[in-house]
Amino acid sequence: MKASKIREMSLDEMNRQLTALKETYFNLRFQHKTGQLEDSSMLKKTRLDIARFKTIIKQTQPTEQQAG
Repeated sequence: MKASKIREMSLDEMNRQLTALKETYFNLRFQHKTGQLEDSSMLKKTRLDIARFKTIIKQTQPTEQQAG
């Protein structure tokens, strides 16, 4: 997912999406270990999306706390 689309989300939406990505990453790792994963590039893409979400959440939290 692109950073511009992530920045358009609210903080709650970002946290929900991050949780879903973490679950997806866990399932992908499990499939990879059992030999059922066909596209191993999904591991890297999901890991990068998780990092992107964490970065943007961290960037937006201080501004959210000051405003509220």
